[in-house]
Amino acid sequence: MASTSVTLTLPVLPLDDEVVLPGMVVPLDLSDAEVRGAVEAAQAAVRSGKPRVLLVPRVDGKYAGTGVLGTVEQVGRLSDGDPGALIRGVGRVRIGAGTTGPGAALWVEGESVDERLADPLPGSVTELVKEYKALATSWLKKRGAWQVVDRVQQIEGVSALADNSGYSPFLTVAQKVELLETADPVARLKLAVSWLRDHLAEQDVAESIAKDVQDGVEKQQREFLLRRQLEAVRKELRELNGEKDGEESDDYRTRVEGADLPEKVREAALKEVDKLERSSDQSPEGSWIRTWLDTVLELPWNERTEDEYDIRGARAVLDAEHAGLSDVKDRITEYLAVRKRRSERGMGVIGGRRGGAVLALVGPPGVGKTSLGESVAHAMGRKFVRVALGGVRDEAEIRGHRRTYVGALPGRIVRAIKEAGSMNPVVLLDEIDKVGSDFRGDPAAALLEVLDPAQNHTFRDHYLEVELDLSDVVFLATANVLEAIPEALADRMELVRLDGYTEDEKVVIARDHLLPRQLERAGLGTEEVVLEEDALRRLAGEYTREAGVRTLERSIARLLRKVASQHELGERELPLRIGADDLRGLIGRPHHVPESAQDPAERRTAVPGVATGLAVTGAGGDVLFVEASLADPETGAAGLTLTGQLGDVMKESAQIALSFLRSHGAELELPVADLKDRGVHIHFPAGAVPKDGPSAGITMTTALASLLSGRQVRTDVAMTGEVSLTGRVLPIGGVKQKLLAAHRAGLTTVIIPKRNEADLDDVPSEVLQGLEVHPVTDVRQVLELALSQAEAVVTAAA
Repeated sequence: MASTSVTLTLPVLPLDDEVVLPGMVVPLDLSDAEVRGAVEAAQAAVRSGKPRVLLVPRVDGKYAGTGVLGTVEQVGRLSDGDPGALIRGVGRVRIGAGTTGPGAALWVEGESVDERLADPLPGSVTELVKEYKALATSWLKKRGAWQVVDRVQQIEGVSALADNSGYSPFLTVAQKVELLETADPVARLKLAVSWLRDHLAEQDVAESIAKDVQDGVEKQQREFLLRRQLEAVRKELRELNGEKDGEESDDYRTRVEGADLPEKVREAALKEVDKLERSSDQSPEGSWIRTWLDTVLELPWNERTEDEYDIRGARAVLDAEHAGLSDVKDRITEYLAVRKRRSERGMGVIGGRRGGAVLALVGPPGVGKTSLGESVAHAMGRKFVRVALGGVRDEAEIRGHRRTYVGALPGRIVRAIKEAGSMNPVVLLDEIDKVGSDFRGDPAAALLEVLDPAQNHTFRDHYLEVELDLSDVVFLATANVLEAIPEALADRMELVRLDGYTEDEKVVIARDHLLPRQLERAGLGTEEVVLEEDALRRLAGEYTREAGVRTLERSIARLLRKVASQHELGERELPLRIGADDLRGLIGRPHHVPESAQDPAERRTAVPGVATGLAVTGAGGDVLFVEASLADPETGAAGLTLTGQLGDVMKESAQIALSFLRSHGAELELPVADLKDRGVHIHFPAGAVPKDGPSAGITMTTALASLLSGRQVRTDVAMTGEVSLTGRVLPIGGVKQKLLAAHRAGLTTVIIPKRNEADLDDVPSEVLQGLEVHPVTDVRQVLELALSQAEAVVTAAA
């Protein structure tokens, strides 16, 4: 390629969002001041020949680095009558520095770009020219521009052919600027070929989609016409046979009008039937409406079971099916008594609300919360439905899906009513504390309206979108941990705590319920194996330690399996009576020997610095030991060390206990000087279990006082209570569960805060008879009760 160039001085004619390439002829409107100024400056500067201007694209206020030398071919009027000029693009000019010139236009110096190629052209360039002409011809034929095809075929120069693509309407301004600034004609032609090829591919895809859409519409129209013709033929055949026209929509209308529905529900159902009659058979809306109508018609809108108002009989049923649990039995008896009196006085419905109930049964696993729901329904003569909420994370599981979703269903509450077949069943919401929340919503929030007695008579399911009266339903919710239930939801329910069974109650449950069931499952008769009461008591006291009876039932099942296996092997004869002493030979040694039954030298509290506390876990009450030690002043660092995976509240309780002893050591006759330079270590065994709460305050104080005084903590004493900096013993929670744990562990003396004395009314009488409970107000009373008497110190005479 020759590398000659010419320097030109030209007025600038800016083109806003428009690009002119060499070889293009464009009309420009002279009413624009900048265009008119450039043309007039070019006319003033020329002496002979045609005026010349520099056409420069201006995009977003910025000028391109390359322009096009344009000659003003003619000045006159445009087709609309406005003044205009016809300008032809001649060649590329690389823009340089600005200069001065006549007129109001901007003048610049520029260098012309030589675009000539060597002759002959290489074979690859010739193939590129053929490809561009073929693509351009194909595109022009699709647009019907036959007159332009010959003109493109006649273009010979590579540069002119590439610049001819500037006429393409599908190119953007940025692409045209790139063509203008690409000096190499071959590179410019490659760009044009690439863009034209992409555009043709897009056109082919668009045409294919349009064709598919047209074919689909025509198919639907043919199907619609054929179905209409088929319906007409069937109608004529029915008339010939003397049959009535029984369309499905008419069938739904008859069913709705004949059903016993509330007035508002009937109106909503008839509206849906109208929509069904207007919709076509192939419309997906028709299937949605049919499913909704089927659901509405299957609900027992006015079906109710009659309550059993034999109050004594209901209480007898509860007593027969469950031992203990007097609180919940009293609550159900009260509910039935009130229902009976309201029914007798014609007050069954007040303000649109009926007399339902919402109870929350909170307690550790295995105490009979779930099975109690079925017993309540049996005692009341109602249907029973269980709704498992454990692991539910989708709000639509409670309120249902909107009907616009594919596969929409009503919520679990509506499905429970439908399954029960009555509007007043007993619905057990099992494991309500295990409900989770995520991006699909919070199911616990959706339960707020369901479990609110003031609102649930107008409950609206998202699927039904009609009011459903839940005010006559007895809701029983079960939970292991009350704190896991959202506060707003817990406020709507009446709380009934099931804190666990005493040993006597466990023996009764095992004798009357667990043993007969496990005998049947083991294939043994009631006369073949007899478990004596002392064997059941030892199973409950030494082989298991729990608030409920699940582990006890598994132990009985294991015992009976062992007997059945030995009988089949010929090692044991039936019938068999099993006493307490026979258990070890059948199922091994006991796992939970009470502290009181151990050798005095082997007990944990046999050394100073160990105290017995009481705690509440997810499985009920439990015994908690606290160990304290002092580091050697020469090797141990001063300060307080806490271990046992303790929470922040428990760590603060340890600090308070240590601070109290430091400030009141002299009063308590303790050598608190040892606390200044020696490190104090407090440890809670079972270090893998997280522990938190303030109720171990007096236990830690007692352990530290025992360590400093050298006096052992009494082995039969357990304690619970929060301690303050002044030594006051503050109230705590879970007194009943803690006393049951102390009773199971064989302890005989329990220290509790004075302000928790009222909680003793909830503790079973047989537990209180076996425990000596001391309500206290001050730590000094705790130490006096818990620490053993100081041993006489014998000093030898020198």
